[in-house]
Amino acid sequence: MKTILRVAKTELRTLFFSPIAWFLMIIFLVQCGITYANIIELVAREQDAGNKYMGSMTDFIFFGNRGLFGSVMQNVYLYMPLLTMGLISREISSGTIKLLHSSPIRVREIVLGKFLSMLIYSLLLVFIIACFVFSGLYQIISADSGKLFSAVLACFLLLSAYSAIGLFMSSLTSYQIVAAICTFVMFGILNYVGQLWQGIAFVRNLTYFLSISGRTGNMMGGLITSKDVIYFLVIVYLFLGLTIYKMRSDIESRPRLVRMGRYAFVIISTLTIGYISSIPSLVGYYDATANKSRTLAPNAQKIIKELGDAPLEVTAYNNLLGNYWNFGAPESYNQNLARWEPYLRFKHNIELKTVLYYDTALENRNYERYFGGRTIEQIAKRVAESKDLSLSDFKSPAEIRKTIDLRPELNRYVMQLRYKERTTFLRVFNDMRQWPSETEVSAAFKRLLRAKMPRIVFLTGNLERDINKVGDREYKVLTNLNTFRNSLINQGFDVDTLSLLTKEIPTDISALVLADPKVALTDTAMNKIQQYIDNGGNLFIAGEPGKQALLNPLLAKLGVQLLEGILVQPTKELQPELVTPYLTATAATFYPPLEHSHHDSAKVSMPGVTALSYTDSGAFTIRPLLMTDAKTSWLKKDKLVSDSAEVLYSAEKGDERRAFPTALGLTRTIKGKEQRIIVTGDADFMSNAELQRFNLQAANFAFNTGLFSWLSYGEFPIDSSRPPIKDTKIRVTKDQSKILRIIYVWIIPGILLAFGSILLIRRKRK
Repeated sequence: MKTILRVAKTELRTLFFSPIAWFLMIIFLVQCGITYANIIELVAREQDAGNKYMGSMTDFIFFGNRGLFGSVMQNVYLYMPLLTMGLISREISSGTIKLLHSSPIRVREIVLGKFLSMLIYSLLLVFIIACFVFSGLYQIISADSGKLFSAVLACFLLLSAYSAIGLFMSSLTSYQIVAAICTFVMFGILNYVGQLWQGIAFVRNLTYFLSISGRTGNMMGGLITSKDVIYFLVIVYLFLGLTIYKMRSDIESRPRLVRMGRYAFVIISTLTIGYISSIPSLVGYYDATANKSRTLAPNAQKIIKELGDAPLEVTAYNNLLGNYWNFGAPESYNQNLARWEPYLRFKHNIELKTVLYYDTALENRNYERYFGGRTIEQIAKRVAESKDLSLSDFKSPAEIRKTIDLRPELNRYVMQLRYKERTTFLRVFNDMRQWPSETEVSAAFKRLLRAKMPRIVFLTGNLERDINKVGDREYKVLTNLNTFRNSLINQGFDVDTLSLLTKEIPTDISALVLADPKVALTDTAMNKIQQYIDNGGNLFIAGEPGKQALLNPLLAKLGVQLLEGILVQPTKELQPELVTPYLTATAATFYPPLEHSHHDSAKVSMPGVTALSYTDSGAFTIRPLLMTDAKTSWLKKDKLVSDSAEVLYSAEKGDERRAFPTALGLTRTIKGKEQRIIVTGDADFMSNAELQRFNLQAANFAFNTGLFSWLSYGEFPIDSSRPPIKDTKIRVTKDQSKILRIIYVWIIPGILLAFGSILLIRRKRK
């Protein structure tokens, strides 16, 4: 060990008595300083201007595209070849390598000593990064320290791997420039190898393991895994081993077979360790993030635990002609494995399979239009050839339908989960995230565990909103649209319809929905609904302006009424009948995302709504869920004509200006349980048209889901939310950020430059 330390000390002295080490360190410091100062000044300017950042300030400053780690990790590979190119090639070219070999120093001690010197220099670079990390810990309020230190570890491990690679390349040649170029080439190979032969099952795991690209991704996100740490250690082991055997071969006379056997042993042992360390059941995890965002939520973990030791089979059906072919392509196997890794962490016997087929893409028939006049088989053959695939690897429409009929799923990419002879579908969605989140996956797991899910029944027979139609006013998007993430069926509910003209209301349902009937309810229907209420059933009644006479007789028994008239909220951009009431504190308790929205003063978009009145003296406790703003809206009593004249408040015509409730929650205890009823003055806020407008200013998605979650006593959707982030502000003002820029970019690098210059000048004089 003393010899290794002496070699390292000698190498460091040589390194720091040359300008290259100081030059690279100063450049690295300036790069970090400029990046950090730029982002801090940007945030400070926005904060001083009164703009509120909704995301994590730690992520934005350190891990964003312009953040410190985002910039450093993209460029750190440029430094190491310049530092490592002369480690051994300099000894070879000057002839001192012969003196080292003739001395009592072992080859292993030479290699480890030089590698140790690079580790120490890497620690200096990491120390520079750590200085900015500690600065961020002070300047960001409630910064995510665990995530930052995890990223620092990732940076050190990456530099260590780069050092070992550079050391090996330096042992191959006596020319330092050639060694540097070879190091760059090896970096490129290790970054690109993970993309090679991913369609070949036998090879892809090996090439994917060898790839260094993305290996720091988990640690940069705050998740430290044993397989990632071991990867960097075995890369160091691989290249140090190759370096030692290369230098030994230069001084030993051994048969070629022995020399090749040494190299083979190092490579095979590296791959063996890598394979074993990647076995899901052997991988260890540590989530360093503040709110454990890289670990499944407690509810999701609980459901996985309920699955027990029985295996879970996930079969992905991938249509060659579908929109989401890439999810199930052979080359995407390892990406899919990474998507399932959070679940494999807690259940190791999840088996992933993929079935390839071709069939008409019912959601998108672009291929059929492009190849007009050809059969589906001819189209599939052309598409397969364009992807360098063989059509023989795909099941035909007739073959796949013998196994499963995917037409109800629009012949799109879908995963079938099988557990103890019970199956369910897990879908991808037509939104920006596409892949199912913890909530949807947990709901699918829950379906596998139980036969009965919360059942929401929508009444029909009086021209109510239809859950099976895609018209603007209907409810298919809300209830059972496969491709929509927030549909009730994707959140863990079952939906059904019922006509009171022919059937009785089941007693085992979670809630009954009466949404905007167009004709008066018959006495029979009224009696059935009233009996359902008297028995303690949960109910959702959605009214509309102009329908007061149809629903008020029923609502009167609940102590609620739809007021005459329509609420208006005139603006320059939107129609006056589009009202945006605020969520109340009561509504915020229905569903965790609603609580976050409530704190941000979120609104619900209601296009055409009437006000509600209530008396809280009956059997029910009544609480407003949505309230209008008296400053911007009022209840207009006469006929609304919005397309011909400006809508004005008129007290003479009976208009009322005050805060009105547009949604109410009613509760009472009956038969040992809490009965829950919801009444709204609008039915359009849940309609297809409103949900497909993607109004980012409105909380309709969360509010709709929250209402049905409350009616089912919070059983679904599965709560996978995390505590709200706290690091949304910094302590730095715009003027202070300018001072920090001077310190980080000029003063500290200037001090380091002066110190290095003095040291080099004194060394030259000696």
